[in-house]
Amino acid sequence: MTRSTAREISMHLAYALSFTSLSTEDFLKEQLSEENFSGLAAECEIYEDLPNEKQLLYIRRLVCGVADHAVELDAYIEKYAKGWRFDRISLVASAIMRVAMYELLYMPDLPHGVAINEAVEIAKKYESPEVVRFINGILGTFLREEVKD
Repeated sequence: MTRSTAREISMHLAYALSFTSLSTEDFLKEQLSEENFSGLAAECEIYEDLPNEKQLLYIRRLVCGVADHAVELDAYIEKYAKGWRFDRISLVASAIMRVAMYELLYMPDLPHGVAINEAVEIAKKYESPEVVRFINGILGTFLREEVKD
């Protein structure tokens, strides 16, 4: 499994967090189980391989970070979503931006361009070209305005 795949799984999990009443830890324990991956593998190829320990740590760090900083990340999305009401942004697009913004703010070892490029590539799989441009624009502006090297 590549880091890109681990990032995409993190986005799926950040999205799914919106629909659960479980704690983040209980949710991750359930979602990152071998049984869950086996069940999802038939539906989505990114679940064909179980993450190794390093990848599990990365996924957990991203999903827990997004959960812990959701209010902050959503405020940034709303701030830079010129002409769009937050409630009009799809949950998938929000999850993609939350993951990328968390990486930009709290994972300094990751190059900024990688975080944005990966978010855009994931968005291309799930969103229309208009939304992909929207995500890219928000993340680019967010990087210039908020992220300090």
